[in-house]
Amino acid sequence: MLNFVPSHTIDFEQLWTLISTRNRWFITVRYYVVVSFAIFVLVMQHIFKVSFNSEQLWAFTIIAAALFVVNVIYNYIFFSGVVKNDSEGFNQLHFAFNQIVVDLLAIALITYYTGGVESPFYLFFVFHMIIGSMILPNYVVYSLSGIVISYIGLLSYFEFNGHFLHYSFGNLLAVPLYTNPRYIIIFVTAFTIMMLVSVFLANNISRAHFLRSQQLKLTLNRLKDAEKTKMKYTMGIVHEIKSPIVGAQSNLDLVLNGFTGDINSAADEKIKRARIRTDEAIAIINDVLKISKLKLLESLNKEDVDIVKFVENTFSKKDSQILSMQVSTKIIDKRKDKQPVKIDPALFELVFSNLIGNAIKYNTQGGNIEVIIGNNEHEEVEIVIADDGMGIPDEDKHKMFQDFYRSSNAKKKGIEGTGLGLSVVKEIIEQHDGTITFESPSRLTKEGRRGTEFVLTLPSV
Repeated sequence: MLNFVPSHTIDFEQLWTLISTRNRWFITVRYYVVVSFAIFVLVMQHIFKVSFNSEQLWAFTIIAAALFVVNVIYNYIFFSGVVKNDSEGFNQLHFAFNQIVVDLLAIALITYYTGGVESPFYLFFVFHMIIGSMILPNYVVYSLSGIVISYIGLLSYFEFNGHFLHYSFGNLLAVPLYTNPRYIIIFVTAFTIMMLVSVFLANNISRAHFLRSQQLKLTLNRLKDAEKTKMKYTMGIVHEIKSPIVGAQSNLDLVLNGFTGDINSAADEKIKRARIRTDEAIAIINDVLKISKLKLLESLNKEDVDIVKFVENTFSKKDSQILSMQVSTKIIDKRKDKQPVKIDPALFELVFSNLIGNAIKYNTQGGNIEVIIGNNEHEEVEIVIADDGMGIPDEDKHKMFQDFYRSSNAKKKGIEGTGLGLSVVKEIIEQHDGTITFESPSRLTKEGRRGTEFVLTLPSV
């Protein structure tokens, strides 16, 4: 079987999608063509009084019926899975070629029965070859063009010499043109030029467009590879930065635990603050490492997860922060059907770690955090994480999911962070076909404490 796949194809998925779409378009349009042709014949006869003889009418009927039946078969083949998106075997390009050949045969018969060189339907040859130029390799298109030009030339020759019976376009022409050699020469020459120029331009434009799209795909792949390399480099560098900070923490702990002797209260306070700052630095480094790992992930590894236990585990990992801030936590499960949620545990650990971590970090001493799990009106799983902390100013709301953006009140209070957490959370939720929104003030708003609540929706299992 002939290989019609362009040698410069890089993105085969794009190629098969493109050709498949056009094949489906061919099938749909062909139904309209059959109906339009029937209407055209009726209009010619009854409105324009162009009379066709019985042989022509029978020929039109058989051609239209055959084309309709063939199109039904094409429709079945298209949806049956016979046509493969693969360079081996019968693929979308072969299917397109088959349809174009059948259409050209139908146009050839219609052209013959409507006057040959006098027929207005010869233009559909050019139309079809332009479409073919956008799909098939140029050697195939030029071969078909040569066959069509030869057909028009030979048909004109045989009709002129009386070897073929001539069917005029009804009684439209007072003087026949198929017997005029000058007209035949001019017509065939003009048709040949029009066909070849049209095919050349369409084929070159289509080829240039396809090459550009393939080059773009190649460039995007290179950019992705460069991004992965950059991420791996970042992870390596950031991990190396973590080592001296951990070492500094160990030395600070030795001093705080009295292994180097007594220190005065002022020095003790400063060292404790330095120890807290190193914890914040480690937390930021861990965030960057987690985000870099996320960017390197190619696919999701979804599992059935008990979402309540998952949230409880996240709270347990934040015990020290919760105790430090003296915040109270509550988990409320409002679902009637407490089915597991299908998520990627590794990624959702990052989601809840960020959202619950923020609810603690941006809260106030003695604050409250509530996690409410329920179902919305679409039966999707809805998870609300609400706090009564400092909240988000109205002027910052539209930027909160942007990379590296941090709210103005958090920066004023000197709370450390990368500004990457929420953008990563949003990306993970959307990878799971879910959504995330937030409100500030939250449902836990108290006087002087605005609060924030994030609402996550996920498809039900």
